[in-house]
Amino acid sequence: MSTIPRGSQAQSTASVSAHDPTQGVVTFQEEVVRSAVARRFLAGLRIVLGFTFLWPFIDKMFGLGYMTPSAKAWIHGGTPAQGFMKGAEGPFGSFFKNIAGPWADWLFMAGLLGIGIALLAGAGLKIAAWTAGILLALMYLAEFPLGTTGAYTNPLIDSHWIEALGVAVLATTLAGDTWGLGKWWGRHVGNGFLR
Repeated sequence: MSTIPRGSQAQSTASVSAHDPTQGVVTFQEEVVRSAVARRFLAGLRIVLGFTFLWPFIDKMFGLGYMTPSAKAWIHGGTPAQGFMKGAEGPFGSFFKNIAGPWADWLFMAGLLGIGIALLAGAGLKIAAWTAGILLALMYLAEFPLGTTGAYTNPLIDSHWIEALGVAVLATTLAGDTWGLGKWWGRHVGNGFLR
């Protein structure tokens, strides 16, 4: 390992260990986001969005009575995704009704759990961002607000867009490095898709 001059820009990168298949240099959040305050706000956003994904998983799994009553909990035979898909309206309603099945429940719940854990831990944010983007896009299309009056305050943009963009910002700014396992994760997987 070569010595890096103190104060140089290269000081914030670290050589990857021999265990890393990429055998390259890992970029850390300090290189992408120079402001310590901004890094803390991004970490806070990451934790809040992580809980935003993890909470519905917990509520739908155990039926805590917030959005899912106990009788409709997944552990009691409820269908967390199928019910939503079968009730889809609008131009994409028939598509979602036709593909609804038990596989959708498993995929939906695995997505919520995986995205929530990745965001809370600060590891695997890139794959979490892609997964969240796909999940939120499908949920948006199932509730497609354009042409629906009275149910939405905005006929085109809703919280699904904000959450998807938020997770993408967290992944591209390496927000898992602050108050998370991002630096450790980066040293072990490098800068690839899983970072």
